[in-house]
Amino acid sequence: MGAFDLLALLITLAAAFGWLNHRYLRLPSSIGLMVISMLFSLALVAAGSLGLGAVESVVHALGEVDFDEALLQGMLGALLFAGALHIEINDLREQKWVIALLASLGVLTSTVLVGLGIWGVFSWLGLGVPFLYALLFGTLISPTDPIAVGSILRTAGVPDTLLTKITGESLFNDGVGVVLFLVVLELATGTGGHGVAQAMGTDAGVAHPVGAGTGVSPGQVLNLLGVEVVGGFLYGGALGWVAYRMLKSVDHYQVEILLTLALVTGGYALARVLHVSGPLAMVVAGLLVGNRGRSLAMSSLTVQRLDSFWELADEFLNAVLFVMIGIEVLILEYAPGYLLAGLLAIPLVLGSRLVSVALPVTILRFVREFSPHAVKVLTWSGLRGGISVALALSLPPGPERDLLVTTTYVVVVFSIVVQGLSVGPLARRFSATAG
Repeated sequence: MGAFDLLALLITLAAAFGWLNHRYLRLPSSIGLMVISMLFSLALVAAGSLGLGAVESVVHALGEVDFDEALLQGMLGALLFAGALHIEINDLREQKWVIALLASLGVLTSTVLVGLGIWGVFSWLGLGVPFLYALLFGTLISPTDPIAVGSILRTAGVPDTLLTKITGESLFNDGVGVVLFLVVLELATGTGGHGVAQAMGTDAGVAHPVGAGTGVSPGQVLNLLGVEVVGGFLYGGALGWVAYRMLKSVDHYQVEILLTLALVTGGYALARVLHVSGPLAMVVAGLLVGNRGRSLAMSSLTVQRLDSFWELADEFLNAVLFVMIGIEVLILEYAPGYLLAGLLAIPLVLGSRLVSVALPVTILRFVREFSPHAVKVLTWSGLRGGISVALALSLPPGPERDLLVTTTYVVVVFSIVVQGLSVGPLARRFSATAG
């Protein structure tokens, strides 16, 4: 099946599942789409086991969807730009220390705790996974997902201050998470993380300085961090400034919308050529266009049309993304112990998240006040999503990959469905003291 046919199939499924959810389930859109697509995929698996040829062809076609490439190289830039476009920079400044510590110290803490814990779980289940692969799971599951956070929390009735903390953390912690993932992947496999680095726009800056099978020195880790984070910030700032100057020079909303679309597509592609982080660049560019550009370079008509365009694009891409997450049921490995490992990983990931949130909050209590329930709400609001699944799928083939993909998928499904449905009521319950 060709690329156009696959895209047509995904869009058709997203539309049909969206209608079913709106008509009958009435769940939040992202959650409803994923749940229905999972049920659809499981029904296909069951029907295919009966030997139905037509069903087997559909299963094969859906199994051809390259989830990690579609997300990391195709959809991620637009989703991050759309999410950052509506965030107030002043709100981020007010929460800058909380966001910075959660996105750095919090990710590091969670990575170590999850890695140690899941290594013990795998050993107890007799799965015999090397420690570095357990730590690799910690790196890919610890960062909160900006797409899941943005699409679910916006409709969950979460207080604005909490939404700023969680959204800001999720937008910026991927830089740290991806660097850790690439370093541990190099240590575990000696591959240099070439495929993931290329997808995230850091190929030469990541893979070649580290080398294959040569080990990773502290200096090389700092080089990775510089390329991933500093390079992404500077490049995103330059993109945003150029876009702002061009937007300010015209007053024609069709041209201005086209400029932002070019920023996302061309800017993300150029990031890969320049070997800087495309995702971070899109976040920074989106913040600049959404704040300085909106207030100083656009007419009220342009702002209205631009918002409508990117809100629609965000909804469309999220619909396709969460359908794709549900379809990934088709490629899971159902070996003995894999699903149990995923279920046991859920409380482990949540417990590690609790510690990784409590540590920065405890440090910051010396300079600012937090509510008694801040740690609880921040812990439960830290959703995992498609980026974790995509990183797991980007691992080289092998038994460890199959186990990590299944374990990651179980944790992500729990996070999106259970935490996603309950985070709104929980936050509203503590809304008076959740800041």
